Amino acid sequence: MTQFLPPNLLALFAPRDPIPFLPQLEKLPHEKHHNQPYCGIAPFIRHFEDPRDAPPPTRAETREERLERKRREKMERRQVVVEAELKLWDPHNDPNAQGDAFKTLFVARINYDTTESKLRREFEVYGPIKRIYIVYNKKTGKPRGYAFIEYEHERDMHLTAIGIANAGIVVGNETEKGTVVSAAVHDLERDADEPGLESVKGASRHQRRRREEAAGAERGNENEAGEGYASNENGYRMEGQGDEY
Repeated sequence: MTQFLPPNLLALFAPRDPIPFLPQLEKLPHEKHHNQPYCGIAPFIRHFEDPRDAPPPTRAETREERLERKRREKMERRQVVVEAELKLWDPHNDPNAQGDAFKTLFVARINYDTTESKLRREFEVYGPIKRIYIVYNKKTGKPRGYAFIEYEHERDMHLTAIGIANAGIVVGNETEKGTVVSAAVHDLERDADEPGLESVKGASRHQRRRREEAAGAERGNENEAGEGYASNENGYRMEGQGDEY
């Protein structure tokens, strides 16, 4: 069909000129006469060192050994810093120490949203408070979750510790998370128990609430028992009995 096309279209289908031949830049590997043939390593064995004179092979540490080594080195560096700080530390000349340690209560596990006003409202029922100090992180400014409460009298601090140990104090309204404040005091008296606390300062709110609930339950049981006896007199059968009255 192309033979019937006009010359101008036949010129479009004309074959191109062949690719011109160019001489190669380098000779082929088999044409190079200066190349040496491949050989083994036997001629080079005489250049190796004697295994008897070679140093023992070094053993590389594993990942677990490397982590253990770094942990041990870190502990050693911290121990050096602690020992140096202990030599310079003088508890009798501490400029940051304030108040009386025997009147101060340590409160831990505090919610980070708890403020000094909340702590004062909950702990002031045991006695007048001189100062409340919540510890904050110096770098981030966030609370650390514990505080120190200094009372006016040492006796009030002891009563607070006993009341917290027996009843517990909930700071804030977050009952779902269980924001419970616990205290730790190491200089309590041996006979400082719950009856002793009541004899000195009276029953706490938690103790009064428990006694009221127990008294209400006892009155409810008496009412139920009275209704049961009345039913027996009317001829009903009590649960667990087989005879009618």
